[in-house]
Amino acid sequence: MLVCIRLVVFSFLFLTLTLTAHAAELADSLFQYSTINGLLKGFYDGDLSFSDLAAHGDLGLGTFNHLDGEMVALGGRFYQVKMDGVAYPVKGEQNTPFAVVTQFDVDQNADLPGEVNYQGLQQNLDRLVTNRNHFYAFRIPGLFRKMMVRSVPTQLPPYRPLVEVVKEQAVFQYEDTEGTLIGFYTPDFMQGLNVPGYHFHFLNRNRTRGGHVLDLQTGFGKIEIDEISEIVMSLPRSPTFATLDLAQDQAKAIQQVEKK
Repeated sequence: MLVCIRLVVFSFLFLTLTLTAHAAELADSLFQYSTINGLLKGFYDGDLSFSDLAAHGDLGLGTFNHLDGEMVALGGRFYQVKMDGVAYPVKGEQNTPFAVVTQFDVDQNADLPGEVNYQGLQQNLDRLVTNRNHFYAFRIPGLFRKMMVRSVPTQLPPYRPLVEVVKEQAVFQYEDTEGTLIGFYTPDFMQGLNVPGYHFHFLNRNRTRGGHVLDLQTGFGKIEIDEISEIVMSLPRSPTFATLDLAQDQAKAIQQVEKK
């Protein structure tokens, strides 16, 4: 009987330590599925489900198969912002062709500067990003005087490049809206793999609207930052992905799809 009790206690301790180690590992790493160059080339059919993606983090951004809207993950809940600007809860069986998530862990805090636009916000974040060769995740809740976001239309094969699709994007503008910016700073050496610099999506306070951020004006709030020094990347296994030429410099294309 005593041996059985010891075995149960040992098993419990082992499981606890394993789960703790796994949580610590997630908190210090960024998980990325596929590459931004693949998305730019029109790779819109991934084989990673959101139920599997959720195991790698609780905060992030990305998109959906067929490029069906913008993805925002906040507090472990995933949302799909479609062409109507509405944020819909994501089902676990849905798949993604590109996503980035992390188990968000606050390393530092700062006040959100008031009355600055998107460019001004990024300049303020530059002072907080002390290691330009590390990744940073941001969670920025606050009141925004103006918020301009977009979503993109669902695509059908044969897929067009992303620079062509964003010409048909739906743009939404909100004033004096409360919500949260979710985003990342990615080092320049990740060019071709992810979007270098800052990339943000937005979700309003009620989690009913959001999208990819094009511009904004801040009111007040706070900046929460998670510095990340590890990245785990998973690549699609599909034959289509295998045939893509991903070595091409797509810096100009990234600028085109990120701007207004």
